[in-house]
Amino acid sequence: MTTDSNSKSTGMEYNTSLPVMTIAEYGRSVHRMIDYCLTLTDRDERSRCARSIVRVMIILNPQMKEYADYEHKLWDHLHIISNFQLDVDGPFPKPEPELIKSKPEIVPYPQRNIRFKHYGKILEDLLKKAMEETDPKAKEIFTEQLAQLMKRHYLNWNRDSVNDQLIVEQLENLSEGKLKVSESFRFLHTSEILPKNAIPQNQMQHAAKKKSNNNMHKKKKR
Repeated sequence: MTTDSNSKSTGMEYNTSLPVMTIAEYGRSVHRMIDYCLTLTDRDERSRCARSIVRVMIILNPQMKEYADYEHKLWDHLHIISNFQLDVDGPFPKPEPELIKSKPEIVPYPQRNIRFKHYGKILEDLLKKAMEETDPKAKEIFTEQLAQLMKRHYLNWNRDSVNDQLIVEQLENLSEGKLKVSESFRFLHTSEILPKNAIPQNQMQHAAKKKSNNNMHKKKKR
């Protein structure tokens, strides 16, 4: 005996034999309420029924109240579930099916060549701003702050070793020689930049390898 014949003989319904729910989060009961609402011939009665259904939808999905326009969303969902066939007097206009079903335009990913990826594109944009600065003192301070920022980014990428002179050279390279730190400039020490409890990358890798070896050793013993 098939599933359909079983459900008929026992009076039970299975989801596999029922229509697919348009918005499953509201459950089968709400979809049936909306189907019933569509059968009502009197517009006023349909409108009262629709308002009652929306109240039920709020009870079933109280998290919707977190949205500023949650009531508008619920009425939109009501129309979507009815396949835009519901003709009622609601507080909001019926949404256009074309707008609801249309896919958003693809946002093109910016194709930019970043010379030093560990510094990121934002830092390169800041360098350009510094190069455009006309006040000598402001430009000097801007350049020194950028150099410190470059060291911070460098340490995020490689905490094992950092070469201050290399950062100075890369700063001049990225700015095409237009930005240079003064001879008296000194970078912050690594200990001043990294958190005190930060574990060097090589130690983290060693600890992870040791843990993996211990786990393998325990498995062999079993």
